[in-house]
Amino acid sequence: IQDAHLSCQSPTKWNSVSSADLPEKSASGAGTGNLPFQFCLQQALRMKAAGILTLIGCLVTGAESKIYTRCKLAKIFSRAGLDNYWGFSLGNWICMAYYESGYNTTTQRVLDDGSIDYGIFQINSFTWCRHGKLQENNHCHVACSALITDDLTDAIICARKIVKETRGMNYWQGWKKHCEGRDLSDWKKGCEVS
Repeated sequence: IQDAHLSCQSPTKWNSVSSADLPEKSASGAGTGNLPFQFCLQQALRMKAAGILTLIGCLVTGAESKIYTRCKLAKIFSRAGLDNYWGFSLGNWICMAYYESGYNTTTQRVLDDGSIDYGIFQINSFTWCRHGKLQENNHCHVACSALITDDLTDAIICARKIVKETRGMNYWQGWKKHCEGRDLSDWKKGCEVS
Protein backbone atom coordinates (compact mmCIF):
# COMPACT_ATOMS: atom_id res chain seq x y z
CA ILE A 1 0.00 0.00 0.00
CA GLN A 2 1.66 3.17 -1.16
CA ASP A 3 1.39 6.21 1.15
CA ALA A 4 -1.08 4.36 3.34
CA HIS A 5 -1.59 5.31 6.96
CA LEU A 6 -2.31 2.39 9.25
CA SER A 7 -4.82 3.44 11.84
CA CYS A 8 -6.08 0.71 14.10
CA GLN A 9 -8.76 0.73 16.72
CA SER A 10 -9.44 -1.74 19.46
CA PRO A 11 -12.09 -4.32 18.59
CA THR A 12 -14.46 -2.81 21.15
CA LYS A 13 -14.52 0.44 19.22
CA TRP A 14 -14.99 -0.93 15.69
CA ASN A 15 -18.73 -1.08 15.96
CA SER A 16 -19.11 2.17 17.87
CA VAL A 17 -17.63 4.49 15.23
CA SER A 18 -20.33 6.57 13.61
CA SER A 19 -20.09 8.12 10.15
CA ALA A 20 -19.82 11.54 11.84
CA ASP A 21 -16.56 10.42 13.46
CA LEU A 22 -14.93 9.41 10.18
CA PRO A 23 -12.89 11.85 8.09
CA GLU A 24 -14.68 13.32 5.13
CA LYS A 25 -13.59 11.95 1.80
CA SER A 26 -12.49 14.01 -1.11
CA ALA A 27 -14.33 14.02 -4.43
CA SER A 28 -12.01 11.25 -5.60
CA GLY A 29 -13.00 9.12 -2.62
CA ALA A 30 -9.52 9.34 -1.13
CA GLY A 31 -9.19 9.31 2.60
CA THR A 32 -8.05 7.19 5.43
CA GLY A 33 -10.54 5.40 7.59
CA ASN A 34 -9.97 2.90 10.33
CA LEU A 35 -8.70 -0.51 9.37
CA PRO A 36 -9.72 -3.50 11.45
CA PHE A 37 -7.00 -4.73 13.76
CA GLN A 38 -6.63 -7.98 11.80
CA PHE A 39 -5.90 -6.12 8.57
CA CYS A 40 -3.45 -3.88 10.39
CA LEU A 41 -1.71 -6.95 11.78
CA GLN A 42 -1.47 -8.53 8.30
CA GLN A 43 0.01 -5.33 6.84
CA ALA A 44 2.51 -5.02 9.67
CA LEU A 45 3.67 -8.62 9.25
CA ARG A 46 4.34 -8.04 5.54
CA MET A 47 6.94 -5.43 6.39
CA LYS A 48 10.28 -6.22 7.97
CA ALA A 49 11.63 -4.01 10.76
CA ALA A 50 9.18 -1.24 9.94
CA GLY A 51 6.34 -3.74 10.29
CA ILE A 52 7.25 -4.58 13.84
CA LEU A 53 7.27 -0.90 14.80
CA THR A 54 3.95 -0.36 13.04
CA LEU A 55 2.44 -3.33 14.87
CA ILE A 56 3.65 -1.95 18.20
CA GLY A 57 2.12 1.41 17.28
CA CYS A 58 -1.20 -0.25 16.49
CA LEU A 59 -1.25 -2.16 19.76
CA VAL A 60 -0.18 0.75 21.96
CA THR A 61 -2.28 3.52 20.44
CA GLY A 62 -5.26 1.60 19.10
CA ALA A 63 -7.50 2.04 22.11
CA GLU A 64 -7.15 5.84 22.16
CA SER A 65 -7.61 6.67 18.48
CA LYS A 66 -9.55 9.84 17.72
CA ILE A 67 -10.47 10.85 14.23
CA TYR A 68 -11.67 14.42 14.08
CA THR A 69 -14.14 15.78 11.57
CA ARG A 70 -13.10 18.59 9.25
CA CYS A 71 -15.26 21.17 11.01
CA LYS A 72 -14.18 20.16 14.51
CA LEU A 73 -10.55 20.63 13.47
CA ALA A 74 -11.38 23.95 11.80
CA LYS A 75 -12.74 25.20 15.13
CA ILE A 76 -9.76 23.89 17.11
CA PHE A 77 -7.25 25.31 14.65
CA SER A 78 -9.06 28.65 14.54
CA ARG A 79 -9.09 28.94 18.36
CA ALA A 80 -5.38 28.03 18.38
CA GLY A 81 -4.59 30.95 16.09
CA LEU A 82 -3.55 28.92 13.05
CA ASP A 83 -5.69 30.94 10.61
CA ASN A 84 -3.21 33.16 8.74
CA TYR A 85 -0.29 32.04 10.91
CA TRP A 86 2.78 32.94 8.82
CA GLY A 87 0.34 33.84 6.04
CA PHE A 88 -1.24 30.40 5.76
CA SER A 89 -5.05 30.32 5.77
CA LEU A 90 -7.06 27.96 7.91
CA GLY A 91 -7.77 25.97 4.74
CA ASN A 92 -4.04 25.19 4.42
CA TRP A 93 -3.94 23.67 7.90
CA ILE A 94 -7.13 21.63 7.46
CA CYS A 95 -6.04 20.38 4.03
CA MET A 96 -2.57 19.48 5.30
CA ALA A 97 -3.90 17.57 8.32
CA TYR A 98 -6.25 15.62 6.06
CA TYR A 99 -3.55 14.53 3.63
CA GLU A 100 -0.99 13.83 6.35
CA SER A 101 -3.13 11.81 8.78
CA GLY A 102 -6.76 11.67 7.67
CA TYR A 103 -7.48 13.73 10.84
CA ASN A 104 -6.41 10.75 12.97
CA THR A 105 -4.56 11.78 16.14
CA THR A 106 -2.76 8.46 16.49
CA THR A 107 -1.43 8.02 12.96
CA GLN A 108 2.18 6.86 12.94
CA ARG A 109 4.33 6.19 9.89
CA VAL A 110 7.75 4.51 10.06
CA LEU A 111 10.12 5.98 7.49
CA ASP A 112 12.99 4.28 5.65
CA ASP A 113 15.56 5.98 7.92
CA GLY A 114 13.94 4.45 11.02
CA SER A 115 12.40 7.69 12.25
CA ILE A 116 8.65 7.91 12.83
CA ASP A 117 6.11 10.56 11.84
CA TYR A 118 3.55 11.15 14.59
CA GLY A 119 -0.01 12.35 14.93
CA ILE A 120 -2.38 14.59 13.08
CA PHE A 121 0.48 16.63 11.53
CA GLN A 122 2.87 13.67 11.05
CA ILE A 123 5.70 15.31 12.98
CA ASN A 124 9.03 13.47 12.64
CA SER A 125 10.81 11.91 15.61
CA PHE A 126 14.34 12.59 14.40
CA THR A 127 14.07 16.36 14.14
CA TRP A 128 11.06 17.56 16.08
CA CYS A 129 10.18 15.28 19.01
CA ARG A 130 11.80 12.84 21.46
CA HIS A 131 11.24 9.12 20.92
CA GLY A 132 13.07 6.82 23.29
CA LYS A 133 16.79 7.13 23.73
CA LEU A 134 17.71 7.58 20.09
CA GLN A 135 19.84 10.60 19.31
CA GLU A 136 17.31 13.10 18.08
CA ASN A 137 17.19 16.87 17.76
CA ASN A 138 13.80 17.39 19.48
CA HIS A 139 13.39 20.99 18.30
CA CYS A 140 9.87 21.11 19.77
CA HIS A 141 11.07 19.93 23.21
CA VAL A 142 8.25 17.40 23.43
CA ALA A 143 7.90 13.63 23.71
CA CYS A 144 6.61 12.11 20.47
CA SER A 145 3.91 10.36 22.51
CA ALA A 146 2.42 13.80 23.31
CA LEU A 147 1.75 14.25 19.59
CA ILE A 148 -0.62 11.27 19.36
CA THR A 149 -3.22 12.23 21.95
CA ASP A 150 -6.67 13.73 21.55
CA ASP A 151 -5.34 16.95 23.11
CA LEU A 152 -3.82 18.72 20.11
CA THR A 153 -2.05 21.44 22.12
CA ASP A 154 1.49 20.03 21.81
CA ALA A 155 0.98 19.06 18.16
CA ILE A 156 -0.23 22.57 17.30
CA ILE A 157 2.63 24.26 19.19
CA CYS A 158 5.12 22.03 17.39
CA ALA A 159 3.49 22.56 13.97
CA ARG A 160 3.70 26.32 14.49
CA LYS A 161 7.40 25.95 15.36
CA ILE A 162 7.98 23.89 12.21
CA VAL A 163 6.33 26.56 10.04
CA LYS A 164 8.35 29.30 11.72
CA GLU A 165 11.72 27.50 11.62
CA THR A 166 11.34 26.15 8.08
CA ARG A 167 9.67 29.37 6.86
CA GLY A 168 6.55 27.76 5.46
CA MET A 169 4.61 24.53 5.07
CA ASN A 170 6.95 22.78 2.65
CA TYR A 171 7.90 20.36 5.45
CA TRP A 172 4.65 18.50 4.81
CA GLN A 173 4.62 16.49 1.59
CA GLY A 174 0.84 16.04 1.76
CA TRP A 175 0.46 19.83 1.76
CA LYS A 176 2.93 20.31 -1.10
CA LYS A 177 1.23 17.69 -3.26
CA HIS A 178 -2.45 18.43 -2.55
CA CYS A 179 -2.84 21.89 -1.02
CA GLU A 180 -0.09 24.30 -2.10
CA GLY A 181 -1.20 26.97 -4.53
CA ARG A 182 -4.84 25.86 -4.60
CA ASP A 183 -8.06 27.55 -3.57
CA LEU A 184 -8.62 26.03 -0.13
CA SER A 185 -11.67 28.02 0.93
CA ASP A 186 -13.90 24.93 0.71
CA TRP A 187 -11.96 23.24 3.51
CA LYS A 188 -13.63 25.46 6.12
CA LYS A 189 -16.96 25.84 4.30
CA GLY A 190 -19.95 25.18 6.55
CA CYS A 191 -17.80 24.96 9.69
CA GLU A 192 -18.99 28.13 11.45
CA VAL A 193 -15.51 29.65 11.67
CA SER A 194 -14.61 33.11 10.41
